[in-house]
Amino acid sequence: MKNNRNQALIDKLTQLKKERNAVILAHNYQLGEVQDIADFVGDSLDLSRKAAKTSAEVIVFCGVLFMAETASILCPDKIVLLPEINAGCPLADMATVKKLKEEKKKHLNPYVICYVNSSAEVKAESDICCTSANAIKIVKKLNKTKEILFIPDQHLGHYVSSQLNKNLVLWHGYCPTHVRILPEDIIRLKAEHPQAKVMVHPECTPEVISLADEVQSTVGMCKFAKETEAPEIIVGTELGIIHRLRKENPEKRFFPATEQAICPDMKLITLKKVVWSLEKMQFQVKVPTEIANRARRAVDKMLELG
Repeated sequence: MKNNRNQALIDKLTQLKKERNAVILAHNYQLGEVQDIADFVGDSLDLSRKAAKTSAEVIVFCGVLFMAETASILCPDKIVLLPEINAGCPLADMATVKKLKEEKKKHLNPYVICYVNSSAEVKAESDICCTSANAIKIVKKLNKTKEILFIPDQHLGHYVSSQLNKNLVLWHGYCPTHVRILPEDIIRLKAEHPQAKVMVHPECTPEVISLADEVQSTVGMCKFAKETEAPEIIVGTELGIIHRLRKENPEKRFFPATEQAICPDMKLITLKKVVWSLEKMQFQVKVPTEIANRARRAVDKMLELG
């Protein structure tokens, strides 16, 4: 019965996409049923860039608010819909414009590198953006005499700093989902699957990262999973990516580092909500022009270097 209901929704979505000239984007952490109906599945910035290149007039972004904002920044002439308006990001919420301005004064106007997991307003107050995939490359290319403030994820910042032996001022933010992955989780799974490779996201704690064979963004994880000869892989990131990994690599076995690594916000969007969003054209995310223009400069600077 459920399959019949889902097929009816998929059929309706196919019709609506044609009528609205829409494209469906889904982040790697979304539910499997949402990933399966998306035109593109990937990380937040890559999805926004793909959307900007399409002829679609409407973008349905299945992710969280900062991702839809980034799409709006890069695609100002398109309508961007977020199927669940309450899908936020605790990490992004840990950096506010007020706190950032205070930190800038404290460190005598440092050069601010802003992780893409942040609000449009915070991006607008930053000098450059980065992603988990290009953070090391971005910082490596910077030749700044003044202090570099890395916001908002302290663990990603620490990882970049350790790889480059470069001092960064770190914001005290973190991803609640990734810090649920503990060293003992990795140690236990390695004992159970001694031949398995361990890949983790750089938002994990340094203790977890020290146990990994590979530290990768979600896009990097998908690439590594395809290319490695290892038949088993322990995955240290949000559980949603397991669906894509298994789908693309059916001959390999994937073990989540912990079943606790679930982002509740990422799971708010369902197939039904995607259909409702496109049918009713809700909920539209539009970044104000002045903020979007300033945030776009930080994103463009990243694209120029990264």
